[in-house]
Amino acid sequence: MGIVIENGIIRDVGTAATATTDEVLDLDGLTVMPGLVDCHVHVIASTANLGLNAALPSSLIAARSSVLMRNMLMRGFTTVRDLGGADRGLQVAVEEGAFLGPRLVICGKALSQTGGHTDYRGPYDNKSVAWYDQSLGAMGRICDGVPEVQRAAREEIKNGAQFIKVMADGGVSSPSDPIGYLVFSVDELKALVEIARSFGTYATGHLYSDEAIVRALDCGFECIEHGNLISDATIARIAKERIPVVPTNITYDLLARKGAEFGLPPASLAKVSDVREHGLERLEKLYAAGAIMGYGSDLLGGMQTAQSDEFTLRGRYIPADAVIRSATLDAAKVLRMEGQIGTIAPGAHADIIAVDGNPLEDLKLLTEQGVYMPLILKGGEAVKKAAGL
Repeated sequence: MGIVIENGIIRDVGTAATATTDEVLDLDGLTVMPGLVDCHVHVIASTANLGLNAALPSSLIAARSSVLMRNMLMRGFTTVRDLGGADRGLQVAVEEGAFLGPRLVICGKALSQTGGHTDYRGPYDNKSVAWYDQSLGAMGRICDGVPEVQRAAREEIKNGAQFIKVMADGGVSSPSDPIGYLVFSVDELKALVEIARSFGTYATGHLYSDEAIVRALDCGFECIEHGNLISDATIARIAKERIPVVPTNITYDLLARKGAEFGLPPASLAKVSDVREHGLERLEKLYAAGAIMGYGSDLLGGMQTAQSDEFTLRGRYIPADAVIRSATLDAAKVLRMEGQIGTIAPGAHADIIAVDGNPLEDLKLLTEQGVYMPLILKGGEAVKKAAGL
């Protein structure tokens, strides 16, 4: 099979594909596949203590983010979708080559509310968090009431957000919102969806409980992040309506084992068990229903080295081809970039990895920090190329 690349784009693929060029790579004996896509990352999360992370200088966050993104790319992830924190500045830094990293798809700041998932103040702290929207290390911003959420959504899109992320349920890493906490009002959720659609994009939700998921879907949300406690009936609904879901099970697996070591507060650690086992059990149900599943890691700080371990974790519950599809073809559907990423086909970005072995037979070949990947191309440029290729 020949693959012809021109100006960072795949121009031809096939047994007869040829080009007049001196630049030829012979990948005989390797498995050639599209660059991987992680649909749920936080490139600004330099520590699992997100309250501390928000308070760090933006210059330090940017420097640490550059290292986190470079490491993602070296694991074979050529595109990542940031779910809260990364801004247009980081995106441009990658595009210009100032930072070496994956193609970055951003939502800007996630939208939360007082006492919600990105409000990191405890019960005795009522200081203003108005500075969150200007802090690179803050994953989200606080907005209350329809006019505020409308303004926040418009500002994020104006600032470069490609979709809107809404904290529509409680979470693990924040102090005052238990799982199943229906934080925004229905009117607020509908207002956020209206703004997103008016700008030609969509709203996705941080969601765990089935009640919160159904509520968000009824308000017009077009993607689900996490979804650990989703019911069988709601799985059938999203499969029928082709609403993507992005499970992120590796983060709970690792938080349960090493969260304290990486800075997660005790109150957050106590919440992990509520969602860990349910999320793994739901994988099989989602797969059986034919739901669109994107690959997501959602790891924080030093835990991001386990980004690729979601492959082997999912592989214990669903077939290897489905796991790989979640990081390629189905990931492109989540990002609304079908035909551009996650595929080796004419017109797509020339994001290609070569693997020493067959990942369909052993998903571990996609782990271990890219050690089994002698070649990684992003946009036709070799960011990793082993000697002899």
